[in-house]
Amino acid sequence: MEWRGEGTVIFRRAHGEHAALVDILSPDAGRVAGIVPGGAGRSKAAMLQLGNRVSAVWRARLEDQLGTFTLEPARARPGLIANAAALDGMNATAALLRYALAERDPHPRLSQATEALWDAMDAGADWAGEYVRWELLLLDEMGFGLDLKSCALSGVAHGLAYVSPNTGRAVTAEAAGEYAPRLLRLPAMLGGPPSNDELANALTLTGHFLTTRLAHDHVGKPLPAARERLVARLTRR
Repeated sequence: MEWRGEGTVIFRRAHGEHAALVDILSPDAGRVAGIVPGGAGRSKAAMLQLGNRVSAVWRARLEDQLGTFTLEPARARPGLIANAAALDGMNATAALLRYALAERDPHPRLSQATEALWDAMDAGADWAGEYVRWELLLLDEMGFGLDLKSCALSGVAHGLAYVSPNTGRAVTAEAAGEYAPRLLRLPAMLGGPPSNDELANALTLTGHFLTTRLAHDHVGKPLPAARERLVARLTRR
């Protein structure tokens, strides 16, 4: 079995005395895991930094075996380790991808959005809102997408202010009525009213469904701690 392509390093851990276990994210192959001979050495440490793109050849005797990588550097993202927020963002996205994605299950749309997010982090742009939309896309790709386009009760597309924590559908303030305190706030960046606290409510919204749908219903274990660290940093800001 052989696969060739490009991808971004999302995991690296020493494997034995000299090798490293590495995961990369590729648009055409999804999350690919393999052993890099000599990957624990200094000569390959820079290439295997999280967020760096590599040219890869993956080989295995059988499709379900852990294969071996031959990697060459393609493009570095030095900005990811030069800024604490960007480093937390990279760690959180990489951890969530390894947490959610099965091996060799392609998600081209998610891969494209992830690469764009990492480029924004690397460039020092304001990427917090893009990260929220990335979490929504991750939920959608995993089959747990939210419906924030119209009210679940009235069907109207204006005046949306809340999201049902059970159904993941938007609700207007009028339709919510006395049940509003039990609902999640829909932030303005996702179609809610300007009065809703943007980033904190957005991360609370995505975090609720990542926990209840992805973690509890799909994976069966808590979300990666790296996400908690990122949320703490972004909301503190």
